[in-house]
Amino acid sequence: MLLCDAAQVAGGKLFVLGGGWSLTGPDPTPSAIAIKVDVGWQEATTAHHWELYLEDADGAPVMLDTPEGMHPVEVRGEFQVERPDAVPEGTPIDVALAVNLGPLPLSPGSRFTWRLAIDGESQADWSLSFTTRPPEAA
Repeated sequence: MLLCDAAQVAGGKLFVLGGGWSLTGPDPTPSAIAIKVDVGWQEATTAHHWELYLEDADGAPVMLDTPEGMHPVEVRGEFQVERPDAVPEGTPIDVALAVNLGPLPLSPGSRFTWRLAIDGESQADWSLSFTTRPPEAA
């Protein structure tokens, strides 16, 4: 996973613009998360569900006010891969995901973490943390 300004998937490859940052703001700006998943050979042809959750420094969900009320910042999707003919049996299969986000009104001078879960499971290294700059002095 990689924080970036923008990301795109084309031809099975990730194209990343402004990647690798961990400091943003203080004003809301667009951002993206580029994700590369290695799907095990035995898991090919099976549908997989993924979810990204934004948490604050205390591990609580970041909530945003929407026209439907307060909702956690979450992104969800599905992917499924086929076994390519040219790939030897047993080889993991790459899946590229690009999640582009509009400006999020996050508290300046705070720490946040995106957490990834696939099929309801997560691992400690499936996360990206970043900090928002403190407000600028007048």
